[in-house]
Amino acid sequence: MYNLKNNVQLIGRLGAKPEIKTFENGKKLANFNLATNETYKNQQGEKVEETQWHRLTAWGKIAEIAEKYTDKGMEVAISGKLVYRSYEDKQGEKKYVTDIQVNELLLLGGK
Repeated sequence: MYNLKNNVQLIGRLGAKPEIKTFENGKKLANFNLATNETYKNQQGEKVEETQWHRLTAWGKIAEIAEKYTDKGMEVAISGKLVYRSYEDKQGEKKYVTDIQVNELLLLGGK
């Protein structure tokens, strides 16, 4: 039950090729976006498709896999945890960001 406290699992498509940063010690960070789609019928009986975008970060080996084997439009499954952070923008305003830190990445198929 411990792993259920902060666990996110999603299947979706990548919005773009991951942005990769390599640090001085050789460790890599991948930043990328994942789109998930939900389809339902509204009150008028019309089919509605809603897309949600999720910000993902991956470190180390998972970042290396994302860099080598993923591309825009590819379907993937991820497992990770929610991470909240804040920063100040150029105007000095505090901004809040929610990311999913990826612990597992499964490649499901092409575009």
